Amino acid sequence: MTDARRIIATVRDGGVPGADDLRWFAAGLADGGVTDAQAGAFAMAVLLNGIGEAGRVALTQAMRDSGTVLRWAMPAPVVDKHSTGGVGDSISLLLAPALADCGVYVPMVSGRGLGHTGGTLDKLEAIPGYAVDQAEADFRRIVADVGCAIVAATGEIAPADRRLYAIRDVTGTVESIDLITASILSKKLAAGLDALVLDVKVGSGAFLPSAAQARSLARSLVDTANGAGCRTSALITDMDQPLAGNAGNALEVAEVMGALTCDPVNQRLWDLTVALGGELLALCGAAPDAEDGGRRIFASLHSGRAAERFARMVAAQGGPADFLDRWRDHLPSAPVVRDVPAVGAGLVARIDTRAVGEAVVHLGGGRLRNGDRINPRVGFSDLKGLGMNAGPGDPLARVHAATEGAADRAIAALQAAYQLAEDADLPDLVQERVG
Repeated sequence: MTDARRIIATVRDGGVPGADDLRWFAAGLADGGVTDAQAGAFAMAVLLNGIGEAGRVALTQAMRDSGTVLRWAMPAPVVDKHSTGGVGDSISLLLAPALADCGVYVPMVSGRGLGHTGGTLDKLEAIPGYAVDQAEADFRRIVADVGCAIVAATGEIAPADRRLYAIRDVTGTVESIDLITASILSKKLAAGLDALVLDVKVGSGAFLPSAAQARSLARSLVDTANGAGCRTSALITDMDQPLAGNAGNALEVAEVMGALTCDPVNQRLWDLTVALGGELLALCGAAPDAEDGGRRIFASLHSGRAAERFARMVAAQGGPADFLDRWRDHLPSAPVVRDVPAVGAGLVARIDTRAVGEAVVHLGGGRLRNGDRINPRVGFSDLKGLGMNAGPGDPLARVHAATEGAADRAIAALQAAYQLAEDADLPDLVQERVG
């Protein structure tokens, strides 16, 4: 007879549960038959021992099938993008409306912050009234009318992942390739996609920082998704520094609005949006190749059409109808804003990007425990990137905090995360394509 203890013991001892056992376990995650303690023990056993390619595919499919699998009847491809997590990474907020403007449909089922990385849903909830929880009928209506929607996985979409995702965040089990693959793809495949592009991070701010780990994860994701019938490729991209200049929920939305309105544009954020969008338009057949697709994404962003589409999505999901024109008035701001002075002088030679993300979490911009409430106002803005010059006492960034004490601690953490030197190596933004 199947039970959670036997499944956990199998993985603990280096074995691989069968597909039927994993379907039973996923159903137990979804309906509460598996306890939090059992889920945490399972996640730790998988992290330590792995479950192999067959187990990974079976777990992904079991978690996908733990709830509703959507089917679409749209006149154009249904597509999505997923990042494996980074700091200052708000690509989804730019890419979804740009893709919709390019004629494809984007039903984006996203997640919350996990470990040291920010979550797309937490960022959007910094917009007053924006509702990430949408009934399936409303989700379908918004996608059909606007072309894109960014929502939380409902209780009906991959409910097993919804539960395990939160438990991984607080049990030190985020880094497992098997669990990352199953988590990402269970939601994405349940959304009924025709094509998917993956942004797999590598470097100091990635969950799996080495190039070998990033390639292994990218290959796992691509092979599993393609095997399930969804055209998929991955770009391995740099996370040895925050992707953009801001890290923190409302601050990242503000940076997105600057990019959408071209005032100002963070070039790394813009370039990666174009690269991922071009790859995805080519994957789904909406562009002849990634270069042409990238030109279309660029034109959508530069013309302001993506900004208009984003504003329509915000309004459709409960946000302010005038957000495009008055986003500065709507986004919350922190009561304490201070510069983070450099210690020493030189070029920024190294950034411990994970430490930057953890500093945002400790400011209140992420969760230390399951159920913690997010403070959308806090974080860092104007973060210096690799190769940028910092004189003695020049600001490395600005901290946005709830209290002076929290600001003091965040300043010390950020100073420790930065190393200055006479020269610096600048990594390529897109380092490799897999697929």
